[in-house]
Amino acid sequence: MKLTVYLSGEIHSDWREVIMRECENKNLPVEFLTPVTVHEASDEVGVRILGGEEKKFWFDHKAAKINAIRIRTGLQRADLVVVKFGEKYRQWNAAFDAGQAAALGKPYIVIHPEEFTHALKEVDAQAMAVAQTAMQAVEIIEYVTTQK
Repeated sequence: MKLTVYLSGEIHSDWREVIMRECENKNLPVEFLTPVTVHEASDEVGVRILGGEEKKFWFDHKAAKINAIRIRTGLQRADLVVVKFGEKYRQWNAAFDAGQAAALGKPYIVIHPEEFTHALKEVDAQAMAVAQTAMQAVEIIEYVTTQK
């Protein structure tokens, strides 16, 4: 079974690269989709393309809407969504992506440390699996695609 997997969530660690590399090493039939993970590019895309803004709200609003094109398209194309909540920042956007995945009927895996369990209980409740490491997500993807 070939899967298209959307990797959502924090952008301050290499978890996406770990999942993609390990799936490639295992020769798993997976295509990966991601949001823009260069923070500055993501934040500045609206004003870079559509022009400057005096108010921070409109600066962020333009970027969010343009980024939403890529995110929404990726979520809609995905067979599976993996959502990672990191320890450095609160990823409100990751929770929103998990909600969109649930609304679209897309199965999703959540990755987060144990101490986030209470804060993410509603997100976790809709997930097909709650992992603590990227490698656990790889093992789930391997099982789903190869039955191993």
